[in-house]
Order: sequence, then C-alpha cells, then structure tokens
Amino acid sequence: MGPDARTCADCGCRLSQYNLEDRCAACSRDRRLDAHLSPSVPEEVWLGLDIQTAIANWDFGLASRLIRERAGLRQDDMAIMTGLSQSFLSMLEAGNRRLTNLDRAARFLQGIGTPDALLAPPFREHPASSTPAQVPYPGAGRHGTQPAAHDTQDLNDLAAQAAVQSLHFTDEITKTNVSDVELEGLESTLTQIAGDYVHAPLRRIFTDLVTTRDRLFALLTGRQPLGQTRELLLLAGTSCLLLAHASQNLGDEDAAIAQLQTAWTFAEQADHNDLRAWVKGTAALIAEWSTRRQTALDYTRQAIQLTSVGQTRIRIAAIEARAAARIGDRTTAMGALENLQRARDQSAAPDALTRFGGLLTFPEAKQEYYIGGTFALLGEHQRAEEHATAAIELYENGPKEHRSYGDEALARLDIVTARITAGEIEGAGEQLQPILELPPDRRIRQLGDAMNALTSLLEEPRFARSSVARELADATRGYQAIDTRTKALTP
Repeated sequence: MGPDARTCADCGCRLSQYNLEDRCAACSRDRRLDAHLSPSVPEEVWLGLDIQTAIANWDFGLASRLIRERAGLRQDDMAIMTGLSQSFLSMLEAGNRRLTNLDRAARFLQGIGTPDALLAPPFREHPASSTPAQVPYPGAGRHGTQPAAHDTQDLNDLAAQAAVQSLHFTDEITKTNVSDVELEGLESTLTQIAGDYVHAPLRRIFTDLVTTRDRLFALLTGRQPLGQTRELLLLAGTSCLLLAHASQNLGDEDAAIAQLQTAWTFAEQADHNDLRAWVKGTAALIAEWSTRRQTALDYTRQAIQLTSVGQTRIRIAAIEARAAARIGDRTTAMGALENLQRARDQSAAPDALTRFGGLLTFPEAKQEYYIGGTFALLGEHQRAEEHATAAIELYENGPKEHRSYGDEALARLDIVTARITAGEIEGAGEQLQPILELPPDRRIRQLGDAMNALTSLLEEPRFARSSVARELADATRGYQAIDTRTKALTP
C-alpha cells in the first residue's frame, strides 16, 4: 500500500480513488442501516445473475432498474442513495443517457452498496493479492507497453482497467460547450432570419444575423463532439452566407465577397456540398450584378457540379440564364432555362440549406421572376412581361411572410420596361407606383440601379414629345435606394 493510500475509518481497508468519503461502501451502508437514515438494497438482490451481468457490462441503466424493482425502491430512493438526480436516473433507466463519467459511476455503485466482488478493480475497496500494473493510455508510447511474460497480473484486471480508461477517454472527447437544445435554438433563429429576410427591413435582419453569427463563432472556439462541430460549422457558414446577401443588397460587394469566402471555409471544414453549392451560386449572383458577368457563368458551372436535384439546382440554372442574358449569350441563356425546367420536373426533398426556408429557398414565384428577367435582358419583352406577371400573382396570392419585396419590385420594373419599350407608356405608370411607394429601407441597391436604367430609357429622344414619359422620368429620377452608408449594426 503506497504512502498516499487512504483507508476506511471503520474497518481500515484501502479506499478506491473514486470514493470521496472516509469510509468504504460496506461500512457506510452498515452505518445507514443502523441509523435507518436512508433506503438500502437487500443482500439477496445482489445474487441475481442478470444484475451481476449488467454491472459487469457497465449497463448501469439496466442495473438500476433491476435493483430498484427487486429491492422495492423508488427512483427517489435511488437518487438519495447515489446522489444522482431522479430525472437523470429516469433517463438512465430508459436508455436515453449513459453513465460514463468515472466519478459519477463510482458514486452510483458505492451509493447503492454494490458488493466489492462485483466491482471492477478501479472501484474496489479491497485490493487484490497482486498489485495491478499501470496500463498506459493508447499512444502513451510509440509502441505501447506490453505486459512482461512473467507478469502475474490477472488479465481480467487488465481488461477492466483498459475498459475504464476507454470510458474515461470517451468522457473527455464527448465533453461539449453546447447543448442539443441550444443547437436547435440557433437553427431556429437562422430559420426565422431567413424567413424574415424576404419581407423585413434589412437593418434589423443584419443586426440579428451578426448577433447569431457571433454566438456561433464563440461556440466553435470551444470544444464539442465532431457531430456538433459539423452542425455548428454549417450554421456558422449559413449565417455568413446570409450576411453576404445582406451586404450585396446594401451595395457593398467587397463585404459580400469576404462573407462568402468565410462561408466557403466553413463548407470546406464541414465537407458540406449543400453549403458549397449555395456559396458558389451566391458568388455567381454577386458577379452577375457586377461588371464581372463572365465570372458569374464560371461560378454557376462550378455550383452545378455540387448538386443534382431540387430548388438549389433550379436556382443555379436561373442565375446562369440571367447572367448569360446580360452578356447577350442567348444560346447559353436558353439552354439554362431548359435545365431549369428539367430540374422543376424532378421532385426532391429540401436539402440542408433550403430547409431554413425564406431567402434560402427558390419557390415558383422567384423562378418566374428570374425567367422574366432573362427574357427582359434578351429584349424579348412580351415574354418577360408574361413571366413577371406570373411572379407577382404568385407572390400576391401566397402567404404574406413569403413575399419578397425586392423580387416583386424588380418584376414590376420588368413589366414597366416591357410596356415602355412597346410604346404603352400610359400602362407603365400603374406598375411603377408600388415601387415609388416602397419605404426607403426596403429599396435594395439593385432596385436603385434598375430605376436609374429606367430613367435613362424614358429620357431617350423617341419619348421626348410624350408628357407621360416626362412625368414618369421625373418620378424615377433620383430614386433613393437604401443608403450604403447606413450604420446597419445600429439597433
């Protein structure tokens, strides 16, 4: 017995390192029985082979239930004896929780008075005749330490110690700084933000996004099991993806690209193709609205390799069609629209991103808006108006929370442009009025650019004699989109 060994105050036997009391389990049990201070387990209960097997297999949930039933105890009684909560014991017995922490396992076994003979060596109060050798953790040495041929240690003791060490290691790697409840809450928050994005003011959306992203970043700097880490990476990447969209809508392309680069890093770390596809698709969308329109097509071709069916593929085809139309490539644009229709005909369940809803979906109304925009860019204004009208009707007849004020306004502008081009200037004002009445905090930067193009169209010499054209030009001139200098983080 080493100089630091602790012994029972009553019988003098050696105490287990996991026994924090000053008496062994047997003496503590005898004292409780004498004082009638707490419930106990009758000696005959320990004779059950199924109970012995459960303890030997470290199936403490089964052992707890069998012991309790045969001893006529309640879960509250077991809680008093073991120091564990009744709710934890209930989940333990139901198989919803496991007892892997060594200190808690020792407290459980000693609290119910488990006979020394049924305990694994590390928990025994009375040492075996031989002194157990220390078994190193895996990786302690390059080749490990093998027992010598003359070692008299019982292999059962070695197996028991190895089992305890394995459980101890799993206890370490399953420690987490985030609960499943908080993970679900963060996912719910992002779902709410993605849903609100299409119809709520951008300032509030941006503020909520930054707050959620910061919480996700903080959790990722801590420790959690690999499964939780991958989920956190997906959520963090999604928050940066939404921030990229918000930055683009503010007109800050550099900030949008920086957020996309971060989202891509998270997608790579999580090895998540759904997030990769959305990042590449959004990169194409940002490039399409910039002067780098050929780059947009390159991004769509990369994105299409990452997804095969569903709304994500429809979205990529729609972006490709519009990007090609912007550079006058009708063949590519029409081919992309054909791919869009084929993807429409395929049924598919929501992927890891579209399950968030809102901005991270590509519903039929949005599809019609993109198709209309493609035809408008190709100069086929009658077809553009047909699809833009369909998009507006779908938005107006759908749930209010699904209406996208940005897409709806841009679809109306396609109709206005189609009617002016066709010489039907009087019919353009009706579609223009809702755009003029849109609150400034909902006028995304793309809408301001489109209104400037409309003003230029109305100022063309062919409309110089039209008083209606002059009135519409006056109404659209100087249309104020969302101020890019707005302090979006201000509550």
